[in-house]
Amino acid sequence: MAVSLLSHDISDLCLGKPAIRSISISATVADALSVLTRIDEGCISVWRCGDHSSEADSDLHCRCVGKVCMVDIICFLCRQENLLQPAIALRSPISVLIPEGRELVRHLEPHASLMEAIDLIRDGVHNLVIPINMSASKRRNFLETATSNSISSLHNDRQYCWLAPEDIIRYLLNSIGLFSPTAASPINSVNIIETNNIFTVHYDDSALSILPLISQALIHQSSVAIVDLDDKLVGEISPFTLNFCDETLVAAIATLTAGELMAYIDCGGPPDDLVQLVKERLEEKNLEAVLEFVEEESSPISSSSSICSLSDDEFGCGSGRSWKIGGYSARVLRRSEAIVCHPWNSLVAVMIQALAHRVSYVWVIQEDGTLAGTVTFASMLAVFRDRLKSVG
Repeated sequence: MAVSLLSHDISDLCLGKPAIRSISISATVADALSVLTRIDEGCISVWRCGDHSSEADSDLHCRCVGKVCMVDIICFLCRQENLLQPAIALRSPISVLIPEGRELVRHLEPHASLMEAIDLIRDGVHNLVIPINMSASKRRNFLETATSNSISSLHNDRQYCWLAPEDIIRYLLNSIGLFSPTAASPINSVNIIETNNIFTVHYDDSALSILPLISQALIHQSSVAIVDLDDKLVGEISPFTLNFCDETLVAAIATLTAGELMAYIDCGGPPDDLVQLVKERLEEKNLEAVLEFVEEESSPISSSSSICSLSDDEFGCGSGRSWKIGGYSARVLRRSEAIVCHPWNSLVAVMIQALAHRVSYVWVIQEDGTLAGTVTFASMLAVFRDRLKSVG
């Protein structure tokens, strides 16, 4: 059975996956922001294409060099120099949003093995870029309609899809019996509780001061824990949550504490008193440019429209209402309440928990609520890789 699992091509995991949307490396931050506000996705792929002699070859020999998410733009706009002139910051090249020295996306051919994919994710890759097979008629229909769509999804005469750690974990879960008894073992017995790269702040720390931690958490596909004076976990600021907020959140990050920001981005929408507090603090900090930017970006929406790209019920957000209070808007997929497990929980239970909440990590806490570490999809895959290697 294990041999059969290892014999599958990575393309088996791509069945039914949609083509990724893309933007050129020559675009600006404003261009990326415009695209992300028009699509129901938190990220968009960034591509670099070579120079060609003919227009027909302009999309050939292209490579995906990274991805840009809404949280990248929010963190960029929150830099001190950009808070003073957000309009100028938006004219920056999109390349400023792509981390240097880290290859977070990698191309992989459809015939690559499952083990190759797992190894890349263990090395820190977030997304694998896999070509999708297209029939001649489908390609022809796509080319006929592509001219009316500025968000390209065709490169090298092919479409591509993302494969993320979540996809591989879900795939392995379907064959979880192959990993017995490891899958049923407590997580503290299989050495997957990570104690390095744990990012924590206190409730009263300024939200602006934790931006470097948010950027690091995004790279490590984890989150920033908010703890009390006894190091007990009280909540989190998750890049995943920020990814589904809009750019007006910059004003809140620039003025609120970490605890206040948790309340601001929760599913019910920002309370009126926090919205007013944000305005007052912007004026106190002489950040009128941010206030003007926020008010310019805000526009009325109807009560029947939704700014959540996925259903609120699926993520526990309740009523499914959209909000626009005091000129600020946000679209959030889940609460600031952290998803937690205990050291004695089984590996398969933690897998299912992470998949159910659509997160790539789970916080590990002790019985008294103190933070013990995290379990990530990457650490889970390391265990499954060793198991597959031993039986393969």
